[in-house]
Amino acid sequence: MKRSVFFISDGTGITAETLGHSLLAQFGRVVFEEYTLPYVDNHERAHQAVRKINEVAAQDGCKPIIIDTIVDKTVRKIIANANGCMFDVFETFVGKLEEELGEKPNNTVGKHTVDTLAYKTRIDAVHFALDNDDGARTRQYDSADIILIGVSRSGKTPTCIYLAMQFGIRAANYPLTEDDLDGEHLPKSLKEHKNKLFGLMIDADRLIAIRNERKANSRYASPQQCQQEIRAIEGIYIKEGVPFLNISEMSVEEIATRIIQETGLKRRIN
Repeated sequence: MKRSVFFISDGTGITAETLGHSLLAQFGRVVFEEYTLPYVDNHERAHQAVRKINEVAAQDGCKPIIIDTIVDKTVRKIIANANGCMFDVFETFVGKLEEELGEKPNNTVGKHTVDTLAYKTRIDAVHFALDNDDGARTRQYDSADIILIGVSRSGKTPTCIYLAMQFGIRAANYPLTEDDLDGEHLPKSLKEHKNKLFGLMIDADRLIAIRNERKANSRYASPQQCQQEIRAIEGIYIKEGVPFLNISEMSVEEIATRIIQETGLKRRIN
């Protein structure tokens, strides 16, 4: 089954997408064709959006799903005239919040309050993650909040970037190489920061598939090599007392949240 879905916003569209993806994930057997329409903040753009929705509806032979986070009621009203099934986030939640809080909403269109300190914290954390990717600069580990370790292609880099972007956490990562694994011990640069280490584990079948996408039919992606590395790194985690998490079936969002939960890391931004 295939359905089209529109994420429509008077801002970047990120909120609509995030909420929409959470809802649509509950329907795994449906294939969704996604359209994101950001900055629909006036009547002209609203009418353009309606034309696009109606065009897709005619092509599909069924109504597209519309998930919007538009504040302006007049713009929402125009969108509501489209040939689609509309789920209005503000209409659903703001009214109940207004009633509960006894306050009128400010109806700020397409804007999020910019916290200068939080923004700087986020950018600094992203720079830190990039500068300390794949063990590039171990001398900066004193400044790290956490150091992720694992075999190559086990999700360390995207998790570090997500921790930085979403929570302002200064995350470094270090890939344990074949030499490290053969020695069955942590490298000296990691031992000095053992209290900051967190290990990522991955099932062999998943690792083989990921590595084959990068280097098909290579020793690096062979079942024997992947299984050997996974056995060795699990042994190091246990021997050295490094907490670890199997991330084989997890999204990067789930991995990051579980790491924070299990380590007690403090978010630098909320």
